Formats: sequence, structure tokens, C-alpha cells
Amino acid sequence: MRYFVTIEGRTFEVTLVDGKITVDGEPFDATISAVPDTPVRRLSVGNRVHALHVRRGEEAGVWDLQLDGERFGAQVVNERTQAIRAMTGRAGAAAGPKPVKAPMPGLIVRIDVAVGDHVRAGQGVLAIEAMKMENELKADAAGVVSRILVEPGQAVEKGTMLIEFTEAA
Repeated sequence: MRYFVTIEGRTFEVTLVDGKITVDGEPFDATISAVPDTPVRRLSVGNRVHALHVRRGEEAGVWDLQLDGERFGAQVVNERTQAIRAMTGRAGAAAGPKPVKAPMPGLIVRIDVAVGDHVRAGQGVLAIEAMKMENELKADAAGVVSRILVEPGQAVEKGTMLIEFTEAA
């Protein structure tokens, strides 16, 4: 089965056949297994083992991933969905960065950008504390900060809009 995985604006073609994985046509030595009764997966890449926290996003095919303390958003579509999008002119996500929303209830610790700042894909824009852990949230694509809707010390609920962007000129 072929999947198209987009992380931080970059799309990878991932093929899974008989337990073998290829990424963009290159063999990839990796396995993943569930840790019972948790959202954690054990990801083995070569000789290294990582804890991968996986949470389903608000939309189908959207995932919130945390790997070794780094948080990433990922969009995963299968070959059929990709073909349908290509035929209907919906080949990719909407242009420009998506707003940053709270992935969980928490407390805003710091804001690392200001209105008018240019950000790059993957750049940290703010930190939220949840369950005594500080989580850095990142821009998913390059853009310009248009609105900051929270301030340090503010408690927020899951899904709260935190920062909005416009496309970079």
C-alpha cells in the first residue's frame, strides 16, 4: 500500500509491502509497535529506539506526533485519496500556514513571535505547559504572524486558536 505523508510542508511517498518500508523509493529499516494501554508507540529505526506519541487530529488523516520531545503535525493520505484529489484539483492542502491551535488543555508559558514576524516551516512559535511538560508548538509552513490570540499565563482548552498567519509575500 502506498501513502503520502506530509510533515512540515514536505511530502514523502511511503510504501508498505510485506512488512518492508520504502520512503521516496529508498528502503527504510524501521519497525513500530504499540505500548499496551498507552498512545505511545515504540519506533525502531536502524539500531535506535524512540518513543513516539501518536494522537489523531481533528480531521481525517491528520495526526499529532511527538518524537523525542519534538512535536509534529502530519497528514497521511492513501494512494486512492491522493489520486482523487489530483483528479478533482484538490491535490494539496490549502496554501499558506494553518493557524496554531492548542493540541491539549494547558497554560501558555511563552510566545516566541510577534505580529508581523516572518516564520519558517517548523519554527517554534509558542510553548504550552500541559501535565507538567512544556511543549513547543510550531508553524506548519512559512508565513507572517497576523494575530496572537493568547498571552503568557493564560489557560486554554484543547482546540483553542492561539496564533494565526498569512502567507509570506
